[in-house]
Amino acid sequence: MALHVLASMGDLWRRYAPHNLMILSQLCYTLMYFITEAAFNKGLNPFIYVTYRHLVVAVFLAPFAYYQEKKLRPRMTLMLFLEIFVLSLLGVSLTLNMYFASLMYTSPTFVTSVVNTVASITFVIAIVVRMEIVDVRSIRGLAKVAGTVVSFAGVTTMTLYKGTAISSPWKAPISIHGGGGGGGVHESWLKGSFLAVASCICWSIWYILQASSLKRYPAQLSLTAWMCTVGGIQSAVFTAFMQHKPEDWRIGFGLKFWCIVYSGFACNGFTVFAQLWCTEKKGPVFVTMFNPLSTIMVAILAYFMFGENLYVGSIIGGVVVILGLYMLLWGKDKDQEYNANKQQESDLDCEKQARITEFSAAQNDQEEPRRTKK
Repeated sequence: MALHVLASMGDLWRRYAPHNLMILSQLCYTLMYFITEAAFNKGLNPFIYVTYRHLVVAVFLAPFAYYQEKKLRPRMTLMLFLEIFVLSLLGVSLTLNMYFASLMYTSPTFVTSVVNTVASITFVIAIVVRMEIVDVRSIRGLAKVAGTVVSFAGVTTMTLYKGTAISSPWKAPISIHGGGGGGGVHESWLKGSFLAVASCICWSIWYILQASSLKRYPAQLSLTAWMCTVGGIQSAVFTAFMQHKPEDWRIGFGLKFWCIVYSGFACNGFTVFAQLWCTEKKGPVFVTMFNPLSTIMVAILAYFMFGENLYVGSIIGGVVVILGLYMLLWGKDKDQEYNANKQQESDLDCEKQARITEFSAAQNDQEEPRRTKK
């Protein structure tokens, strides 16, 4: 009986493995926001956090990438390195420094809500650079346009309208606020909002550039290791100008240290692997559909577990952004179905034409001897 139950559970896990992995990934991201916020409240500088986080991942990832992708990795050239440099700037150092700096001025709920606009911003940029074609005469095209507009309306609401604070009705079971240099946290909502939006724009550009870079550098693990290394160095140079005191770089082995380790291994390690695996199995739309789950989990934990205020503007804007995201994803999904069906029809037409040609040739071959006899 017990073996039968275990076998059934194993079958369920295999059947829903992509779903389970994506839920775990979003949970990892959710916990990261609160651990990071707690570390910031204890005095961890966001720039130092980004620097250490990616250098740790680079050291861990580089040996695996070197041995795993020896045959797949192309030869490094100056132009390729410059391309990786730009990718690292947009995908790691500049973007994440702005992103985590925005967390100091806003809240985890706000930041996770704004991230949901990345798909819409990427869609707009893709249209501008002619990587995406929109058929506004079709319902799927209208859904993509409407979803983008709705997402932007949501993020505008969150940015410009903070709204009334909704306080938690009971004392927080877990407190992540405290001394240690975190007095400036959440001091400027508007500043944090613009930093978050700017980071999302950079992220979107990075997604566009990454798509073309992977064609020239198909070794994904090596590219990730390169970006973590170069991005970490870029962030270190920037942080050295911002943080002159050597003691700022000393993090000890307390919360700050474990925050960096957790973020590096859980969010840059496990979640990246899970997303790549799920993308291969289920496609990119499936992976993107789970992104709002982190927003919901962050809001629930922030309010009930950590006693953080929820703001009306963030709630309204977050719901609108998620609605817009799913409208856009629905349109993209229907686009893929349409293109797949069109390709299938084209293949069938080609196959049909080939059969007709083959049949005609066979008939001609049969008629040729008859003509010869006559």
